[in-house]
Amino acid sequence: MIGYRNEHTIASTCMVAGRGYWSGQSVSLRFLPASAGTGIVFVRTDLPGHPQCPARIEFADSVQFRTNLQNGDASFAMVEHIMAALAGLEIDNCVVEADAEEMPGLDGSSQECVRVLQSAGLVIQAALKQQLVIEQPLRVRQGDASIEVFPCDGNRSHYGYRLDYGPDSVVSSQAFRFDLTPRQFTRQVAAARTFVTLEQAQQLRANGVAQHVSNQELLVIGPDGPVENAFRFRNECARHKTLDLIGDLSLVGVDLIGQFVSERGGHRLNGMLAQELAQMVAQNANPIQLADQRESTPNIRRVA
Repeated sequence: MIGYRNEHTIASTCMVAGRGYWSGQSVSLRFLPASAGTGIVFVRTDLPGHPQCPARIEFADSVQFRTNLQNGDASFAMVEHIMAALAGLEIDNCVVEADAEEMPGLDGSSQECVRVLQSAGLVIQAALKQQLVIEQPLRVRQGDASIEVFPCDGNRSHYGYRLDYGPDSVVSSQAFRFDLTPRQFTRQVAAARTFVTLEQAQQLRANGVAQHVSNQELLVIGPDGPVENAFRFRNECARHKTLDLIGDLSLVGVDLIGQFVSERGGHRLNGMLAQELAQMVAQNANPIQLADQRESTPNIRRVA
């Protein structure tokens, strides 16, 4: 059965503020209501002319640790946690004004964005939200990482992550799966934080990056567990990777109906899958073969 829902925007303007993890620069974000069909649009209010960039995969650049957007002079760094909050709450139309390039790191999760967006309230709009319904399995992979996509009964969006960095990693093997709804995203995923190993944190700080970020502002995991911190969930790392997957795939711009399970994937692989799905939307869902995987041909049906 194929279900439909109406598009949503927020009822009033709301704001979050903080510092970028990478730049250390202070930044304020204002979330504004937008009309049906607008989508998510980022705007740089600190630049002449207030240049903007639609939150779509064709403007994205997925790199290690983050996903960035750029459209001419309008560049936005580390947007995945913002996008996950909007997608998790089914907010389809929103203008996001930023007065700096990098999004605020906050506590490394989507929790604060979810809180302020919920406080702003939700407006149901007249337009129907577009969907892509997965009808046949497909897989994308890069090295030892992969994302498997399957049909899903009951018009569900099901996401999961299997994390396994090997027996020598300080990050334990773990997994997480859930059905994406606003309630479940808020309860199970939004609070899961960015994590790095102690070795990675030391390397970043030695290179002059993220020196201002304390061990309380993200999860730094050493041989004995979190450094000066504690897990919010036993499998918090897998939950955060699921959060990243939701945020990155939301750049396709439509509801994705199916099962999306990543194993050791990151932003680059998420972006690869998002590009393929967006291309199918642009080509009216004509089947194409994935550039790095010839074992199956994706067949995804678009529902207006």
